[in-house]
Amino acid sequence: MRTAEPPIDRRAIASWCLYDWANSAYNTIITTFVFAVYFANGVIGDPVAGTARWSAAMTVAGVAIALLSPVLGAIADRSGRRKPWMGFFTGLTVLGSAALWWVEPDPSFALFALVCVVVATVAFELANVFYNATLPGLVPPRLLGRVSGWGWGVGYFGGLACLVVALFGFVKAEAPLFGLFGLAWSDWGPQANIRATALLVAVWYGLFALPYFLWVPDEPSSGRPLGQAVREGIGMLGRTLREAPRYGQAFRFLIASAFYRDGINTITAFGGLFAAGSFGMSFEEIVLFAIALNVVAGTGAVGFAWMDDRAGAKTVILLALAGMTAFGVPLLLATDKAWFWILALGLGAFFGPAQAAGRSMMARLAPPGMTTEMFGLYGLTGRFVGFFGPLLFGLATEAFASQRAGMATVLAFFVVGFGLMLTVREPAMPRRNAAS
Repeated sequence: MRTAEPPIDRRAIASWCLYDWANSAYNTIITTFVFAVYFANGVIGDPVAGTARWSAAMTVAGVAIALLSPVLGAIADRSGRRKPWMGFFTGLTVLGSAALWWVEPDPSFALFALVCVVVATVAFELANVFYNATLPGLVPPRLLGRVSGWGWGVGYFGGLACLVVALFGFVKAEAPLFGLFGLAWSDWGPQANIRATALLVAVWYGLFALPYFLWVPDEPSSGRPLGQAVREGIGMLGRTLREAPRYGQAFRFLIASAFYRDGINTITAFGGLFAAGSFGMSFEEIVLFAIALNVVAGTGAVGFAWMDDRAGAKTVILLALAGMTAFGVPLLLATDKAWFWILALGLGAFFGPAQAAGRSMMARLAPPGMTTEMFGLYGLTGRFVGFFGPLLFGLATEAFASQRAGMATVLAFFVVGFGLMLTVREPAMPRRNAAS
């Protein structure tokens, strides 16, 4: 006799997806298209040197995330609740973003900027460990791929909406909030319209994250004191790491996904710098490009979400990696700005499907009672390999005095990830009942 599914809480699902809408502002504005470019061109004043220093900061953040994410995930699995952790790291990301308002276009502000970005980036990624781990408890297995894809799609469109506000309300606007306060940007200091986008991110993230904390159910508390949860969590993590090969397909997937996710993360972290440095794109052009990229990436994530639940996450991941490689090779050779637009948007259409399918695959492979820990290991493996992406990008950029050389290192991660994914066996897809 088939067990009836618990009722689906549509408000909770919508609130869960809205958190993707909220946090996409940080990746889109701070680490990729606006502040990263402002740091290299405005604060440092040299695209190559600025890219190298930004790369070093992202490497430091990656190492910290690799060390912290599995430990915190294991502790959360022992303590039960995830929202307090998410609330703390979400708040830290908001504060770190807001602090970037004080970074003026002068090299003396570089260290302060990089410290703020490292702290905010680490907090951002740790919040996502707990966020991703809530998905299996929110929807039945047959809907994991669909809801994960919806979340990524909503996230890309959230980034798109934030970029539109940043472009027309800040970058191109002659005064803050369209002259509401009767002051010009020049009254707020040098390049205030660009620096103020960091405040936009802080407000956007904090505001749109609220529905998650109001309506997404949390795991019940285990009743363990924090000290006991910490000791048990670290002990459990140690056992998991020692016995990781016993988890079979989950272990293989963790390794395979680490490589291709590092390629995607490196592109998203340095895409804006590449566009500005290699193609001479202005802030306005970069924001317009980012808007278009978020449209195609969001459409891809939503479109492939249905394939995930029907053909499986592995199929979606392999197709996405093949597509990114096919567009990535000619993109590195392109010198014309029009071709850059065409090829970069083609590549971007596969970002969302690969990331969303990876999240649903991890949720399906995680052993019962170990979801947050496994997503912590998902973060660990991604960052264990992940800091190599920014590191190699920075080293190649500096060694050859070319951002194209740095971007070329990304394709190797896609190829290796594709080969390793071929060895992963996906769990059988749940049968769809008549009501679905």
